[in-house]
Amino acid sequence: MTTPPQAPTCYRHPDRATYVRCTRCNRYICPECMRDASVGHQCAECVGEGVRSVRQTRTQFGGVPVNTPLVTYVLIGINVVMFVLQTMSSELERALVLFAPAVADGEWYRLLTSAFLHYGPMHIVFNMWALYVIGPPLEIALGRLRFSSLYLMSALGGSVVVYLLSTLGGQTAGASGAVFGLFGATFVVGRRLNMDTRWVIGLIAINLVITFVVPNISWQGHLGGLVTGAAIAAAYAYAPRKHRTAIQIAATVGLLLMFILLIWWRTANLLAMAGLA
Repeated sequence: MTTPPQAPTCYRHPDRATYVRCTRCNRYICPECMRDASVGHQCAECVGEGVRSVRQTRTQFGGVPVNTPLVTYVLIGINVVMFVLQTMSSELERALVLFAPAVADGEWYRLLTSAFLHYGPMHIVFNMWALYVIGPPLEIALGRLRFSSLYLMSALGGSVVVYLLSTLGGQTAGASGAVFGLFGATFVVGRRLNMDTRWVIGLIAINLVITFVVPNISWQGHLGGLVTGAAIAAAYAYAPRKHRTAIQIAATVGLLLMFILLIWWRTANLLAMAGLA
């Protein structure tokens, strides 16, 4: 007598007979373990390995591609919430605006918190409209991490220049420094992509005229943000592909360290003027 050959079984479910093999590892798989592939079927393990082995796509500047400019919308939301809280509490405004003597006294956080406060409805409406228009294309081009870094560094750069050059008694607030940084970055990225940037140049020119003609506008914050945004964008857009991420990180950290040194230097001078150094 001869024993009939035993039917092969699924490698994950030995109690299930099957004659289908994974086209990648050649192991037998039952219908529950089958995953459709371009040719035949694969097992779940091979599908997972294939997904892990696929290199994640990147934007031209190294960022992870995004379809929805989430960071832009979150920044707008934070600014709006802070404006509502600001109108409800004058103490909050006094505690967070950029005021040089307070910064010199150790409240360095004001250099960033001031960028999320605004003086009046028109102030926040203009800045948020500009952010809504110019933010999404940049976020999509750079990716969320690089766009977030660009925005925050532009805001800080504007505040640092205000701290260095503004009068001691003045108080400054607004996202204008960050917005001007996005203006500068849009110009740099547009040039890198061989796009028509004349509209950006016109936008920057108009806003600079407004900056110097309309009273009570911080030209220091606007120029500081503009230069910072352009510098960060240049590092992000023109870094060689081979060492792109390392150069982008180094440029961001280097600029941040420069800001810290300038803040320290200005603080030491202000304390010396007050006889506290």
